[in-house]
Amino acid sequence: MGRKRLITDSYPVVKRRESPAGHSKRELAPELGEEPQPLSVDEAELELLRQFDLAWQYGPCTGITRLQRWHRAEQMGLEPPPEVRQVLCAHPGDPRFQCSLWHLYPL
Repeated sequence: MGRKRLITDSYPVVKRRESPAGHSKRELAPELGEEPQPLSVDEAELELLRQFDLAWQYGPCTGITRLQRWHRAEQMGLEPPPEVRQVLCAHPGDPRFQCSLWHLYPL
């Protein structure tokens, strides 16, 4: 009785070469000397609001605006971040700021 056949027996063995630079695929690319661009004020504020949307401790965020969620969390004593309210009050008519991360998805 011979050896048990494996599925890998059907495929030829291929040795991997290193790239011309001498780096393997598993290594990260070297730094290009470029520093990451800092976020603009709007982008930083939107990121803060996205993090607020993803924070489960303030309750669900679908079906209500961010400001309504912030007020609900405050009424329940959950201490939502005051900077979130400041950002929301600074952009009262802008749906990018007022609507939650999930507002484009149907319920």
